[in-house]
Order: sequence, then structure tokens, then C-alpha cells
Amino acid sequence: MKTVQDYIRTIPDFPHKGIMFRDVTTLFSDVRGFRIAIDQLLHPYAGQPIDKVIGLEARGFILGGAIAHQLSVGFVPIRKKGKLPGKTIEQDYKLEYGEAILELHDDALQAGEKVLLVDDLLATGGTAEAGIKLIERLGAEVIGCAFVIDLPDLGGRKKLESLGMNVHTLCAFAGT
Repeated sequence: MKTVQDYIRTIPDFPHKGIMFRDVTTLFSDVRGFRIAIDQLLHPYAGQPIDKVIGLEARGFILGGAIAHQLSVGFVPIRKKGKLPGKTIEQDYKLEYGEAILELHDDALQAGEKVLLVDDLLATGGTAEAGIKLIERLGAEVIGCAFVIDLPDLGGRKKLESLGMNVHTLCAFAGT
């Protein structure tokens, strides 16, 4: 029986030499692989009180929307700066070379709401940490962080767990 990892294609030297890019589009395009991933991502949270699913740009939107549908809850995107209309709050975070900014609508969450944060890949944890900070600034509570892929050598899981987060991943790949 195939696992989620079996559906993920690895592309060497993309986007830079030495990077092993883990391509989840092959997972998303296979009906069985996509169903397995969604079911396994939401499984630990079934029956827990969840008000919203938060997806990090961009592949987190695909996963988060499907999970929100399965849980019968709302979906909220966290986007790169300048992509959301209306009033937003923002959080900067570090990239390998430089910084970037994420935004969230300032009325997307209510104080006390319980949310599940979702993305395709956990690397250094910088993007997820920025998302968590945005969520918490609106007074909501992150009950878990779910990712398809963990790159444990980059330390993202440890970073999020040190923030008190419950981290759930479906598979791991060594290296970068």
C-alpha cells in the first residue's frame, strides 16, 4: 500500500543547486494520494473543537480548504504582503536570504477561537511561527500545526514545539 511519501516527487537542484525540492503537486493530482493526505492530516484533530482552519500561502490553501471542508469549519488564508484586500495585520519573518512579511485580515478571527494551522512543508519553521504570531495577536488559539512534509534537519519542528505547539507531520525527508 502506498504512503503519502510515495506520491511526492523529488526534483534535484530546484530552485537552486543543492536543493532537493519536494514537489507535492504530484500528491495533489492523484485522487487517492490527496485523499490519504487530507484524512491523515485531520485525523488527530477529529472530534476536537476547531473553529477555523488557517492555510499558509500557497499550498496550505489547497490543504487547508480541503481540511476545513471535511471538518465543516471556516477557512482563513494567511498571505504574503499586499495580497489581501481590506485591513490587515502583518508579521515579518526571516528567509534564507532576507526577510518577508505575512498578512492576515484583522477581522478574520475572534478572540478565543480555536484554529488549526496547515501547510505542505515544515522546514525552518519561520513561516509557521509568523502565522502563529498573527493568529495569537487576534486572540485565537492554535490547537495544532499540521504539515505533509517535515525536513527535520532544518529544525522547524523543534522551533514550533518550543513555542508550545502540537506538531503533526505525515512524512519526513533528510536534508534540505
